[in-house]
Formats: sequence, structure tokens, C-alpha cells
Amino acid sequence: MVKREIVISRIDKLNEYINILKSVKKYDKKKYIDDPLIYGSSERFLHLSIECVLDIGNHVISDMRYRKPENDKDIFLVLYENKIINEKLKNNLCNMAGFRNILVYDYMKLDRGLVYDTINNNLKDIEAFVKIIVEYI
Repeated sequence: MVKREIVISRIDKLNEYINILKSVKKYDKKKYIDDPLIYGSSERFLHLSIECVLDIGNHVISDMRYRKPENDKDIFLVLYENKIINEKLKNNLCNMAGFRNILVYDYMKLDRGLVYDTINNNLKDIEAFVKIIVEYI
């Protein structure tokens, strides 16, 4: 059985990060790209948000004794295989896991416009994941 209090504490932190990221929407893309305090904090909060999603997914997998994921993207395949998430969300979260690697390892080549677009268009995938996990646990 999933340890609800552990998952809820991570969801609470994730919701905090998402709310911070939503504040980025008040800036146009040029202001975002030109202001290192805005883009720098946004990149970090997006990274932390993705880490929370990965951590929550791993926790559910471990507690339910599903097969161990081979990598971050595989977390969402395992959740999909066990009918926790649907295929579209699996694909979107796999992409987000890949984007996490760009945020962490390829930061020198990071496309700030892409980060801005991700924050403005893809937070709904994280919110959908949270909703499913809350209902699941």
C-alpha cells in the first residue's frame, strides 16, 4: 500500500513549485529571456517540479511492488503498464523526464524560449499527474 503521507508531502511541495511557475505567465517571452532572475529561478523550479514527479512515481512503483524502472522515462512506462496513467500522459511525462536531463546536464545549450513555452504550455501535464495520483492513493 502506498504510504499516503509521504506522497502527499511531495505533492504539497510540487504544488508549491507549480504555483511559483504559474507566476511566470505574467511576463512576456522577451522579459523572461532578458531577466536572469526570472529565467534562472524558473529553470530551477521546473527542475524541482520534475524531480518531485519522478520521486512520486518511483514511490508509487516501489510501494506497489511494480517492476523497477530502468531510468527516469521508464517510471512513466511502468505506471502506464499498471494502468495508473494513460498513454498520452505517459508520453508527455516521458518528454518531461528528458527535458529534466537538459535542464541538469545541457544547461549551457538551454533554449530559454523553450523553457518559457514549457512552463506556459505543459504544467497541465504535471497537474494531471498529481490529480491521478491523489485519486489513486
